[in-house]
Amino acid sequence: MKIGIGNDHSALELKAEIIEFLKEKGHEIVDYGTNSTESCDYPVYGEIVGKAVAAHEVDCGILICGTGLGISLAANKVAGVRAAVCSEPYTARMSRLHNDCNVLAFGARVVGAELAKMIVDTWLNTEFEGGRHQRRVDLIMDIEKRNS
Repeated sequence: MKIGIGNDHSALELKAEIIEFLKEKGHEIVDYGTNSTESCDYPVYGEIVGKAVAAHEVDCGILICGTGLGISLAANKVAGVRAAVCSEPYTARMSRLHNDCNVLAFGARVVGAELAKMIVDTWLNTEFEGGRHQRRVDLIMDIEKRNS
């Protein structure tokens, strides 16, 4: 799987661990940055990864900032993106199973590396259930269309 990853300055170390974890599992990674500890603006990276996911340049995206919130909000402004902040594996599972989320976000100041790996692994290994959930995802996408 080809995975786009983006982060702000607070998540540089955690991103490196997640990239290594994903490569060990055979995934191709596109690192959209930042690659500096110098303070930066997380919305920039949320949008970059969101656009890559929406354009199908990557299969899905992973975003990391201090809490996961700001960077996911930015990604969710890109048409076609369904980003979810997940701080434990259950929410990660449900975000894929019921919401068909295509971007995962979490916080480097909220979860440690091992928990982050569990979240990522659960998210990547859960498939969308479809069925009644497809109608609901379609309703979400209809809201996006009406408001863009």
